[in-house]
Amino acid sequence: MPDIRVVLDTNVLVSGLAYPASVPGHIVSSWRQGGLIVVLSRYILEEMVRVLPRLPRIALSPAEIRDLADSFLFLADIVEPGSEQDATLRDHADQPVLGTLRASGADYLITGDKDLLALRGSYPIVTPAEFWERHGDM
Repeated sequence: MPDIRVVLDTNVLVSGLAYPASVPGHIVSSWRQGGLIVVLSRYILEEMVRVLPRLPRIALSPAEIRDLADSFLFLADIVEPGSEQDATLRDHADQPVLGTLRASGADYLITGDKDLLALRGSYPIVTPAEFWERHGDM
């Protein structure tokens, strides 16, 4: 029942790929098996392409990582983050991720980023563990 739409922040996407047995790994696996609708932006995918080569657990060449990101263009709903800024966001670099949530109409932004989590009173932002506790039976 893929009726839950989620934005995966880069840290969740990368952790899920690097550590398949982790909670982020279960979330990514659920998505790949059709249990979730994942919404991403090109910003999140580009950030993933920059971060993945730094992880020794990821045994993929830069070309393979690019192919993976390109495949996600077909597996996820891709949105363009709006240009509207939220002045309460502590880390300006997170604006495109928050913009992805706002543009997507997703039910949740799943992240481990403390600056984004600080806005959970204003937006549907949860940690991977919180999301999995609520919806892990997918």
